Amino acid sequence: MSEKTVETHTAETMPAKLDASIWPERSLEILSPLEVQQLMAAHDTPVYQTFRRCALAVLNTGSEIDDPREILRMYHDFDIQVDQQSRGVKLVMKNAPASAFVDGQIIKGIKHHLFSVLRDIIYVEALLPNNPLIQAKQERQNTDLVFRLLRNANVLQAGNMQKLVVCWGGHSIGRAEYEYTKDVGYSMGLRGCSVITGCGPGAMKGPMKGATIGHAKQRHKTGRYIGISEPSIIAAEPPNAIVNELIIMPDIEKRLEAFVRLGHGIVVFPGGVGTAEELLYLLGILMNERNAQQPFPFILTGLAGSEEYFEAIDAFVGATLGSQAQSKYQIIVNDPEEVARTMKKQLEKVKQFRGAMGDAFSFNWSLKIEQDFQQPFIPTHESMAALQLHLDQSKSDLAANLRKAFSGIVAGNVKAEGIAQIKKHGPFELTGDSALMEKVDTLLESFVKQHRMKLPGTAYEPCYVVKNEK
Repeated sequence: MSEKTVETHTAETMPAKLDASIWPERSLEILSPLEVQQLMAAHDTPVYQTFRRCALAVLNTGSEIDDPREILRMYHDFDIQVDQQSRGVKLVMKNAPASAFVDGQIIKGIKHHLFSVLRDIIYVEALLPNNPLIQAKQERQNTDLVFRLLRNANVLQAGNMQKLVVCWGGHSIGRAEYEYTKDVGYSMGLRGCSVITGCGPGAMKGPMKGATIGHAKQRHKTGRYIGISEPSIIAAEPPNAIVNELIIMPDIEKRLEAFVRLGHGIVVFPGGVGTAEELLYLLGILMNERNAQQPFPFILTGLAGSEEYFEAIDAFVGATLGSQAQSKYQIIVNDPEEVARTMKKQLEKVKQFRGAMGDAFSFNWSLKIEQDFQQPFIPTHESMAALQLHLDQSKSDLAANLRKAFSGIVAGNVKAEGIAQIKKHGPFELTGDSALMEKVDTLLESFVKQHRMKLPGTAYEPCYVVKNEK
């Protein structure tokens, strides 16, 4: 059955819109009557608004708008409903972005992503009501939930030894930096590596695009371009056009755990506060003594001229977390080939280690992740002010608290709920001892000066204030 589309007449100042009905492919094709009922019932719950925002973001794939309020304003009349059919479900959309269609037919990749959003959000919110795993208080329970979500998304491939490299970096980068991320992706693609990212623009899109060319050159037809997001992030950063497997995790902590459990190595490009959050998360885990023997390739890289950025990051890590943390990564500047060669060589060690430990290659069960890195942190003015930002604590605790501070700034920058809080109550206040806060302030200021907090061409208004304890 083909999609039905009806053009909607709109004001000249508003984007073109379409009405459409679409049926699932690749996911949710076969559902029980009870599952269909649960899906339809979700329309009358707060879950629907989450689904609507995420669906609208997917339909805006390729957009450079990073303000969810602007997207919602432009498509305030957008509606999407789950409708029961004899063979499952269909999605009925009204006033959907016309850019998601070609000649009246929805782009297939966007169609697949829409049902991925429905699959993941409903699986957590509707098909697992009151499940204790959602509010898990133990490490194993949290990890089990991450595993189940990835399995439900069909991204865990038993027996597949394909190399998956996570790429982190800024969504707000210039053309030269973007081309460099593409070159790295290309070099890794030539060596059979596939890419996992946060699925947005910039340093998330570049490696994927480069890898597609590398895979095509090698006639590699099973390349994977996995995007992992969460509801509040995807609303501000729609998936890029390269993503062919989209997963929506319920919160940022489970998203981060999915990265490190699913990926075999990580490449970090220059970015802003979100990239710093990811880096601190990984360092906090790798510094755990129980992970000391765990091979985990971790490379920081950028084009020529990025030395100052990496020097600032390295100095911050050294001054806060110490030399042990610095030893967990290596910095390679302006050499995509060396990044790819190093990653390929180290991935062989990962393969050998997993085999010796009897651990799965598709999901890293042996990695120890403490509760403080798993429990969701909800940024509010109270929770941000209460963070323990001082040097008189364990390195792991400090990494966890710094990660939370940066997570709150990400929320204030791009997440709808964070932006709303800042608008109502003013900037978040980060308070700690002067020695640490000076270092935090210096790092954040460098991100602002390098225009890494927002998309190019947009002015940045800080959502935070750094204060010293009296």
